[in-house]
Amino acid sequence: MDAAELQRQPCHIVAMPFPGRGHVNPMMNLCKILVSSRSRQHPPLIITFVVTEEWLGFIGSHPMPGNIRFATIPNVVPSERLKAADFPGFYEAVMTKMEAPFEQLLDRLHPPVTAFLADVELLWGVGVGNRRNIPVASLWTMSASVFSMFHHFDSILHNSHFPVNLSEHGAQRVEYIPGISPTSVADLPTRADPRVLKRAVECVSQVSNAQYLLFTSLYDLEPRVVDALGAEFSFPVLPVGPTIPFLDISSNHSTGSDDVPAHLSWLDSQPERSVLYISLGSFLSVSMDQMDEIVAAMNESGVGYLLVARGETSRLNTKCGERGLVVPWCDQLRVLCHPSVGGFWTHCGWNSTLEAVFAGIPMLTFPIFLDQPSNSKQIVEDWKTGWRVKNQADADEELFTRGKIRELVQRFMDLESSEGKEIRKRATELKEICQRAITEGGSSNRNLDAFIRHISQGNSR
Repeated sequence: MDAAELQRQPCHIVAMPFPGRGHVNPMMNLCKILVSSRSRQHPPLIITFVVTEEWLGFIGSHPMPGNIRFATIPNVVPSERLKAADFPGFYEAVMTKMEAPFEQLLDRLHPPVTAFLADVELLWGVGVGNRRNIPVASLWTMSASVFSMFHHFDSILHNSHFPVNLSEHGAQRVEYIPGISPTSVADLPTRADPRVLKRAVECVSQVSNAQYLLFTSLYDLEPRVVDALGAEFSFPVLPVGPTIPFLDISSNHSTGSDDVPAHLSWLDSQPERSVLYISLGSFLSVSMDQMDEIVAAMNESGVGYLLVARGETSRLNTKCGERGLVVPWCDQLRVLCHPSVGGFWTHCGWNSTLEAVFAGIPMLTFPIFLDQPSNSKQIVEDWKTGWRVKNQADADEELFTRGKIRELVQRFMDLESSEGKEIRKRATELKEICQRAITEGGSSNRNLDAFIRHISQGNSR
C-alpha cells in the first residue's frame, strides 16, 4: 500500500464516557466538534461512541453526524435512575464491571482503532489502550483546576491534616497547588463519599500513562494551571473546550411558532435581562424544603424566574406566582443565550459553568457535590463573574431562608447598581474570551487541530 493509500485509511476514534449525564454530554459534544472541524488534508474520521444499552436508549434517537456511530456494552452497572441512592456502589461498578465487555466490543470493531478517547473516570481505560498499543486520549470533564487538585491530592492530605471538620477548618487556605490561587479547604473537591474520592484519585493517577490529556475547559479560563500541568506531563495537555452544544445553537433556526417550546415563548414575553434562570443539577439537588424556600423568596422578590425542577414540576407550579415558570427540563444553553435571561442560579456543575461563560451570564453559586465548591470559588474569586448564595457565616445552615434569598436576588438582578454592572462586564469579557477560543486560530481550535493531526499521523505510519 503506497503513502497516498495509507493517508486515505480512516482515522477511527473509539470514545467512551463515564455513564453519567455530566460526562456523556461533553464527550458527545467534543465528538461533534471533532467531525465538524476536519480539514481536507486529513484522512477520513470515524468515531464509534460506546455507551451502555440503557444510555443508548437515552441518546440513540438524537440526530448525529453520519461519521459518528453508536456501539453498546451490556448494562453491567446499576441503572442511571437508581445511582443517586447508592452512588459509591455505582461508581465501584463502573470501575470494575465495564472493562471486560468493552474489550470484547473492541475485538469486533472495524476498521482498526486509531485512538481511544477515554473518560479519565474509567479507571481501566488507559490500561486497555496501552495493552493493545492504541494511543489513549484521557478526557477530563471537570475543570483543569480540579484535575490538578486530584493530581496533587496526597500533598493536600498531608499538608491540610485531612480528614478535617469543615466547620472548624473550612477557612484554612491551601496555597501550594501549582498554578492555582490560594483555595480554602471548604472549596476543595471533598464533598463526596470517601470511597468515591479514593477511586477518583486512582483514576487521575492513571493519566500519566496516557498519550494525551484533553480538558473540556479552555486555556484562557485556566492558563496558569494548564501551563503547570503541561510542564509536569511528557505528552500534550490540550484544553479543547468549551465542549458544550454551541454547534446546535448556531445551526438551529426556528421554522415557525409551533416549533418554539412553551418556556422559550414565555421568555420571549419577558423584558431584556430580567429573568433569573435557576437550575440546581440533574443528579443531586436540594431538599424539598429548600426548594420551597427558593420559590417563596422568588415570588416575594418581584424578579421573574424560570426554574428547572425535575420531578417536582407540578407541585412547584402550584406555588409559583405570576412572575415564575417551573419546567422539568429545558435546552439550557439556548435559555442562557436568550436576551431575557440576566442571571443564573447554579449548582456549579462544570458543564453548566461553561455554558454560562459562553452565554456571558453572571452566576449565583450554590455548590452541592464534589467539584462544585471548587468551581464556585473560580467563578466568585478568580473570574469575578458571580456571587456565593451562602457566605462563610451561612455555610453551616441546613436551610437558606427566603428572607436572605429575596434580598440577595434583588441585589443580584439590579442591572443599575455598580456591583451589578461590574459583574456583568466581567461576564461579557469571559464570553468574548470563549468566542475567540473556538474561532479559527483560537486556542481551542488550534488544540483540536493539533490533536487530530497527531493521531492522523500515527495512523499513517
